[in-house]
Amino acid sequence: MIHIRKNRINKKLGIGTSFKQKSQFNSRSIALLTGFSICFATLLGRIGYIQFVKGSEYKVKAYNQQTTSQVLASKRGTIYDSTSKILAISSSVDSVSINNGQVVYLDGTTVPNEFLASSFSEIFSIDYDEILQELNSEKSIVTIAKRVEKPTIDNLKNWMEDNKIASGINIDEDSKRTYPYENLASNIIGFYGSDKGLEGIEAAWDNELSGTPGRIITTTNVNKQAISDENEQYVPAQNGSDIYLTIDVRIQSIAEKYLEQAVKKNKASGGSVIIMRPSTGDILAEASYPTYNLNTPFIPNTPELEAKWDEMTTEEKSASLSNMWRNKPISNTYEPGSTFKLITSAIGLEENLVETDTAGDFYCNKIYHVVDTDIECWASYPHGSLSLRGALENSCNPSFIQLGQRIGKQRFYKYLNGFGLLQKTGVRMSGESGSIFFNYDDCHEVELATMSFGQRFKITPLQLITAVSACVNGGDLMQPRIVSKVVNTDTGVETEIAPVKVRQVISSETSDKIKNMMQSVVTDGTGKYAAVKGYSVGGKSGTSEPDPNKPEEGYVASFIAISPVENPEIIVLVVLNNPNSDGSGSHQGGTICAPVASQILSEVLPLLGVTSTNSATEERNSLTIVSDVTGKSLTEASSILEAAGFNVLLKTSPDVPATVLSQYPKSGTLLQADSTICLYTADAEKTMKQVPDLEGMTASQAKNSLHSQNLNISIEGSGVVISQDILAGEMVEEGTVITVTLNEKMIGGAQ
Repeated sequence: MIHIRKNRINKKLGIGTSFKQKSQFNSRSIALLTGFSICFATLLGRIGYIQFVKGSEYKVKAYNQQTTSQVLASKRGTIYDSTSKILAISSSVDSVSINNGQVVYLDGTTVPNEFLASSFSEIFSIDYDEILQELNSEKSIVTIAKRVEKPTIDNLKNWMEDNKIASGINIDEDSKRTYPYENLASNIIGFYGSDKGLEGIEAAWDNELSGTPGRIITTTNVNKQAISDENEQYVPAQNGSDIYLTIDVRIQSIAEKYLEQAVKKNKASGGSVIIMRPSTGDILAEASYPTYNLNTPFIPNTPELEAKWDEMTTEEKSASLSNMWRNKPISNTYEPGSTFKLITSAIGLEENLVETDTAGDFYCNKIYHVVDTDIECWASYPHGSLSLRGALENSCNPSFIQLGQRIGKQRFYKYLNGFGLLQKTGVRMSGESGSIFFNYDDCHEVELATMSFGQRFKITPLQLITAVSACVNGGDLMQPRIVSKVVNTDTGVETEIAPVKVRQVISSETSDKIKNMMQSVVTDGTGKYAAVKGYSVGGKSGTSEPDPNKPEEGYVASFIAISPVENPEIIVLVVLNNPNSDGSGSHQGGTICAPVASQILSEVLPLLGVTSTNSATEERNSLTIVSDVTGKSLTEASSILEAAGFNVLLKTSPDVPATVLSQYPKSGTLLQADSTICLYTADAEKTMKQVPDLEGMTASQAKNSLHSQNLNISIEGSGVVISQDILAGEMVEEGTVITVTLNEKMIGGAQ
């Protein structure tokens, strides 16, 4: 028994173990020790690699995981008109995004994507399938909605609170661009995209309007919740500057109103109007038709375009939108036609090659032969012997060919450059085009002849009105100005944008002669329809023939006018493209564009404070101020108005107290004594009437026609009606005042 115990003890102590067994034990120990040493060395090496080789990289990654950077949006500058009315403004909104896969509840569990998609589709009115697809993608950040208004953000926050959402949803400050006047001046202002201005002033002045975003950088925990950190960084946003335009909303509205009427009335493919101050180059209005809504710039702007939109290719849609946004007065070139004869006249006078009233200086036999080409005058009869004034009054092509020959190619091109017609004007608006003239070496006798009366070259409307402004402002070429000042909204510092005189092109003496002849064109020539009662008006008509290479573009009718002639406050250019192509009406600028210029001048000149020569008694002789009768009984109100000589229409509802709630026209309106005034009680319905076509009628005929429809009349000028401020066929409320412009009927055509 003792022996057995001893053997067990010896075996436990290894006594009596063979050498082979000892060797196997040592080998295993060494192997284990070696393996452990290798692992330990590898671990130390990995730690060293991470610390010394990849340390900086992992430090940045860790920092990024533990910090959050919130963008502070800068506010885009506001765009104002010259009277401080807001044309474009940014309002505070928010953008919502999520850290994909990291939206968690308070208990740390992840919110299912299906629940998020369902909730977001309801809160933001977005498609469930589309947002779920985004949430299931590998994107680390998914944008849910941009430019979200406060009520929707409040709904989101309430939902997060109700569902105990801890983190993963980001609400970042953003801004939304709004255009209060919608379509007004759309081709000038342009619009703002997701991160920059895309058209017009928004694009051309983007650097000034845009600010610099700020940031808040904070430390966060694993659930992306902010941790108090004394090293938090705050970089304030720098807001964009405000911009004040030279545009006047009131004048812009007048220009757009009459341009739209002219395009529709004459079935033109489009048109443009520019109104400037010749002395400074300030653009007071610049209208294109058709316009578009700046708040919805990607929606078709005409019924015709909308009808075929779905069938159009992507390329066709893009081209249509680009054309819709195009600022045509500065981007589209055209042949100016006879309006350019003012430039040719100024060159001849400045170079002492002609005088204004030399009898028989030119001769028109209807056809003028140049080398091997016969060039006809626009008139159906020869003008015979003419002075320069007579040639301009009659817009005689052969006379100006003869003047162009006296000037010669070298001097002609010298003045083309002097008037700025060989370069862009330099106005700071997006999309300005340059002119298209013959190369100097390619200009020969026939080319010079056609150029002298305004054809076979192309310029923009802005280039023409800028050049003619130099002809009437004393001879100075002024760079067109669209922005008058820039205001830093953070500091309040104002930077004035002063008018820029490019050069003096002609003398003041030559300028006076041009103005005097322009007045003759209106009083005795093809511009009679541009006259405005009580104001001196000068002008020049233009009708350019179709481009031989693009006959489908048709005629271009135009008229350029100044007033007052002695010291022009404004200059107006009206252009209509391809008018009455079906032959249903005239395409002559003096016939269809001069009346538009007259309408514009008659409303704009009083706004600018230009005094009319009409006496106050003459102006108000047959007009009476409408009294305010609201709140009075129907009986009392009727008595007051009838005593003033007005006709009264009572608009009442059954079982309603007979008290006047509203009246139309409103109090303060100046009306002829026998005009109609509608009185409304509560809930009374308005009656609409169709405006009749008054063109060609005498004042008495127009008045009777309107009164038969319970419509009122306001008369400008004398003679027969050449235009009306509300087009025939329009539906208007009973009592509406229709302003008609009258003029002495012109004998024969007008170019």
